[in-house]
Amino acid sequence: MTALTESSTRASHRTYSPWASLVVLCAGTLMTILDGNIVTVAMPAIQNDLGFSAPGLAWVVNAYLIPFGGLLLLVGRLGDLLGRKRMFTVGLAVFTAASVLCGVAGSQGMLIAARAVQGVGGAMTSAVVLGMLVALFPEPREQARAIAVFSAVGAAGGALGMFLGGALTQALSWHWIFLINLPIGAVALFAALRVLAPEPGAGLGKGADCPGAALVTGALMLSVYVIVGSGDRSLTATLLLAALALALFASFTLRQARAARPLLRLRLFRSRVLSGANAVQILMIATMYGFQFIGALYLQRVLGYGELLTGTAFLPAPVVIGVLMLGLSARTIGRFGAHRVLLAGLVLIVSGMALLSRAPADGSYTTDVLPPLLLLATGFAAAMPALTGLAMSGAREEDAGLASGLFNTTQVVGGSLGLAVLSVLAANHTAGLLAGGDTLVEATAAGYRLAFRVGAVIAVAALGLAAGVLRPRRG
Repeated sequence: MTALTESSTRASHRTYSPWASLVVLCAGTLMTILDGNIVTVAMPAIQNDLGFSAPGLAWVVNAYLIPFGGLLLLVGRLGDLLGRKRMFTVGLAVFTAASVLCGVAGSQGMLIAARAVQGVGGAMTSAVVLGMLVALFPEPREQARAIAVFSAVGAAGGALGMFLGGALTQALSWHWIFLINLPIGAVALFAALRVLAPEPGAGLGKGADCPGAALVTGALMLSVYVIVGSGDRSLTATLLLAALALALFASFTLRQARAARPLLRLRLFRSRVLSGANAVQILMIATMYGFQFIGALYLQRVLGYGELLTGTAFLPAPVVIGVLMLGLSARTIGRFGAHRVLLAGLVLIVSGMALLSRAPADGSYTTDVLPPLLLLATGFAAAMPALTGLAMSGAREEDAGLASGLFNTTQVVGGSLGLAVLSVLAANHTAGLLAGGDTLVEATAAGYRLAFRVGAVIAVAALGLAAGVLRPRRG
């Protein structure tokens, strides 16, 4: 009994390194981000192997995005109540196991079902990370450095996912884009259990609003479904589903206003900075995610690049993002302030999208793709850490997990929105030009130019919103 007590005492007094914890959090986040992008380049191989139709193939992505985006807010709050470490580690285990199921899938149904489970695990892992990070680094300067590191890992993971997807698919098979998660996930899970400090959580009695959870999860899942599937159904069906999603959100809001222990404290949205930062992020991520998807298609369908070469073409982006975020981001924000750095980054993103809107059918990578790619990477490297810091600064400690889940939710909504809007615009414009007699390459390039122009307009809207809403108040 004495030995047990001494062991328990030593465990309770154990010192946990915040920077070692940050490495573990980044590793878990990197795995989920890689898997969200690694599929993009491997889609043709998956289609040929499992016999997906063109509309059916979209569900390889949608089956992941819908539970991921729909559950982020709920699991972020549950992380506050049950313990963020517990939510993070269980999410890693679920994600890793689902990755193995994806890798061994031999049918369309099995792959789609496993991708949905992956989305659940990804949501559990991602939703609580920012809340844990803010708690680990309460001092503003250290927190800015930690957010810069975390943002660099996340941003670089998106571009690296495309490269690894092309490399693994071409060298081995598409199955390995999922199976590679088994050793990574196992190491990350072991490290998380050893390195992350235990967090008991506030307890379910502090805010386990089951009806509210059902309403908001259903509303978010339906919203993501409406966005990602908008190109495959009629306008009437899309509007009806959107109206149903709005009705669920309205019911959830009324529930939270009247519930004794609400899932989401509506006072969270009274923070001008938190609400504004999330709104800006939706627009910024819509632009960046749309660029990533349409840019890859431009390289493949217009310039004739293969899978591996397409992934390689995006590699300068994570290099620039990593160098700038790790080397300059925290110091730049400390010197000039998050708001000014955010505005500068958004100006660069607008410039990059404007340059891309001129990409011709006979273009080249070095003159028509690389310069705007570097502008976009530099702009994102400046904007994302500043925006993350602003969003989390508007939340109280007891709401950190919920704020983290909300910030991740708006990322998914923005990405889904950008993908749906820009891809549908490009496809419709291309079809119209083909009907008018244009060649396939010319019509396709024109469709992508339109998408890039609309992306630039969305980025301008993000810039205007950030300039007006997020401006620091004097005094």
